[in-house]
Parts: sequence; structure tokens; C-alpha cells
Amino acid sequence: MKRPARRAFTLLEVMVASVVLLFGIVSAIGAMQAGLQAMDRARHVALATQLLQSELEQLRLKNWTQLESLQAAGATATFTPDRNAGAAAGRFTCSRQIATLRADMKEITLTAEWRGYDGRPHTTRLITRYAKNGLNDYISTAH
Repeated sequence: MKRPARRAFTLLEVMVASVVLLFGIVSAIGAMQAGLQAMDRARHVALATQLLQSELEQLRLKNWTQLESLQAAGATATFTPDRNAGAAAGRFTCSRQIATLRADMKEITLTAEWRGYDGRPHTTRLITRYAKNGLNDYISTAH
């Protein structure tokens, strides 16, 4: 019995296959890069939120007079993130803004800013309202 002849690929078929393979590699690298950026952003948003929550806990320990003195110190004051957060906390710029809403209520806005893996600026804010009788509510946003 005779074996069937093997068919060789033409140059055109090899070129088309290489273009398809190249396109697949490029799109896989693009998807991987987008995934790394998303993971980096999620990690930084989580750490920024932890830093702001830590600062909020420190503010909850202050009385009304101490909050008024912080407000009088400046419209927007930067604060040092918690030293226990580690070296990664050093890439954040954190600020605190205290505004008077009513005679017995203040709004405190804590902001953390950083540059992401892609080099774009990112921001996380924690906004809370503090009445003379204590903390009322808070919301958190991220951009």
C-alpha cells in the first residue's frame, strides 16, 4: 500500500497563520495589561480607603473644640497617613477639609490621591458629617 502524499503549506497560508498568531499575541498582551491596571487600581483604592478610615477613627476621638481648632488651622490640611500602613502608604497624598454646615454640624472631607500603574491620577474621598453629639454618616467615592 502506498502512503498518501503529505500536503505542504503554501507561503500564503504560512503568512496568514503568522498574522493571526501575531494578532492573538498582541491582544493577549493588551488584555493582560488592562488586567494588571485593574488589579493595581483595586489594591490602591483599598489601601487609600484604609488610610482614610484610620484618619476618621482618629477624628472620632476628638471633641468639638478640637475639631474647630483643626478647621481654624487651614481650609485644606494635609495629614500623614498611619505609620502602621507600611511603605506603600508613602505614595498617597492625603488631605482633610473641614467645613461648617450648621452651627452644630461639620462636614469633614478626607481625600487620598495617587498616581496609578498607568500614570494617571486617582482620587478616593471619604465624606462624613460630624455633629456635636457625634458622627452621623459617611460616604466614600473613588475616581
